[in-house]
Amino acid sequence: MSNKKRREIPHFSTPIIETHCHLDYLDEEQLTFTLDKSAEVGIERIVTIAVSPGNLDRIMTLTRQAPNIWGTQGIHPHEAESYNLEVDAIIRQRMADERILAVGEIGLDYHYDRADRAVQRAVFEQQLQAAVDLDMPVVIHTREADEDTRDILQNFCGALSRKGVIHSFTAGLALAEYCLAEDFMLGFNGITTFNQADNVREVVAATPLQQIVLETDAPYLTPVPHRGKPNSPYYLPFIAEKVAEVKCIDVEDLLRHAYQNSLALFFEAQ
Repeated sequence: MSNKKRREIPHFSTPIIETHCHLDYLDEEQLTFTLDKSAEVGIERIVTIAVSPGNLDRIMTLTRQAPNIWGTQGIHPHEAESYNLEVDAIIRQRMADERILAVGEIGLDYHYDRADRAVQRAVFEQQLQAAVDLDMPVVIHTREADEDTRDILQNFCGALSRKGVIHSFTAGLALAEYCLAEDFMLGFNGITTFNQADNVREVVAATPLQQIVLETDAPYLTPVPHRGKPNSPYYLPFIAEKVAEVKCIDVEDLLRHAYQNSLALFFEAQ
């Protein structure tokens, strides 16, 4: 790894909402440090994301630990085979909690195939139906599953009044265009700063400012110039800089749009 000094985290005047991270990976000391440092660089709110039956309770606990932490409830495609009626009932019940903002992280992952694809599709559909029934937005993960993601969403978009976000968007431009036309937000993270991510920057360039939200997916996908270290919400300013560069606008302008988009996505219907 280069010994070149890493640039300090910039601090902008517009507050930032972290729309997707995994705070449950942190112990108490790390959590305190992360929250303090994030606040120092302007991170106003943090949404921590559920992925499995094993972390649903932990997400609920985290939303009680600090006034700027919110959460979701849902089952990631990697964990689709653990989804059952009991888990479905828990997710549905917790959508009434004021600190829970969405059904997620749900979707399809054909890159790792950690769960049977037919099971992934069925569980994705069941959780989309929960969001429809409870009038909640969704947080969607899709990787190397563009066609099936679109086919499934086509069956639900008409009834999914609050839509949601396709997080960590790395899919093709065709899926991006479909999701944007259906009024989904697209979430962009540290991948936008990676040298080999021209495909993602192409999607950033094509995405209207009114449909961009920012995320880290921490502790994964640490942006340049801190690659090699665990990711954290306090690195969001680097992501904002890169997205603004791709969009050819001032970073404060980008941040104002991302902030309002994040409020509209998760908070304004509360």
